[in-house]
Amino acid sequence: MKKHELKVRVRYSETDQMGVVYHGNYAQYFEMGRVEWLRNLGISYKWMEDNGVMLPVVSLNINYKKPARYDDLLTIKTVLKSQSTVKIEFDYEILNEKQELLTIANSILVFVDMKTGRPTAPPAYVKEKLLLI
Repeated sequence: MKKHELKVRVRYSETDQMGVVYHGNYAQYFEMGRVEWLRNLGISYKWMEDNGVMLPVVSLNINYKKPARYDDLLTIKTVLKSQSTVKIEFDYEILNEKQELLTIANSILVFVDMKTGRPTAPPAYVKEKLLLI
């Protein structure tokens, strides 16, 4: 399961005066896609944090192609691009109901030990799940 799709309807509060999704909200859409990608693999952020590991974003690049608008049903596609001993990288696409590409993005996250604040290898359980991909 290297790829996951999530459907999200744009809420009024996510738009600006022009009726388009405010650019800052896209980071939340990508997080939703990433969290569900991990959950479908059997990994939850809560479980990792309960086990002393955080997964902060260290890089997020977004390219806006077309605007998403209020009440659009968006498809957030999340794809695992790569992983290393301490990092995990995702690519994203957001499409509207007409299957028009609205946005592409990339994020890099680092597994961090909550006690030391330093990069760390993912927990064994997470490593096992990622190896199955």
